[in-house]
Amino acid sequence: MSDQPAPSSPIPNGQPAPPLQLNIQYTKDLSFEVPGAPEIYLSLREQPRVDLSLDVQARQVPGQQPNVFEVSLQIRADAKIKETSCFIAELVYCGVFTLNVPQEHVEPVLLVECPRLLFPFARNILADVTRDGGFPPVMLNPIDFVALWQSRRGQGQQVGTA
Repeated sequence: MSDQPAPSSPIPNGQPAPPLQLNIQYTKDLSFEVPGAPEIYLSLREQPRVDLSLDVQARQVPGQQPNVFEVSLQIRADAKIKETSCFIAELVYCGVFTLNVPQEHVEPVLLVECPRLLFPFARNILADVTRDGGFPPVMLNPIDFVALWQSRRGQGQQVGTA
């Protein structure tokens, strides 16, 4: 990274730095468990009910410029038929972003725009892992990250910095 310009300086062609830059994205953690295998496959007669939970976290990356953040999408899919667990899938999908926005815009960019960029990739990973695990793929519906951020603000939570 030493050959890249500082985030707040103009980029080589004289243009100002972009307000949001995705530096890298990656799977930080992925877990897929079928607690009742192989019996669950032999007795599966209907589509399982899938309970989903999603969370977005953001933190400054230690040792970097103060405008470099890791944003993580944390998704859990818990599939059951009646009370029998079919599978549990957990995914933490992250991106490292450089922000060049006014301070008052940092939180909404981190918790709305950044996860919006990461979501299609996380959605694809979750669909692939559930399909490869022998079940119908879990296809997440689009997420309203603005509503998620607003509900989080209503609960008094703030962006975490570590």
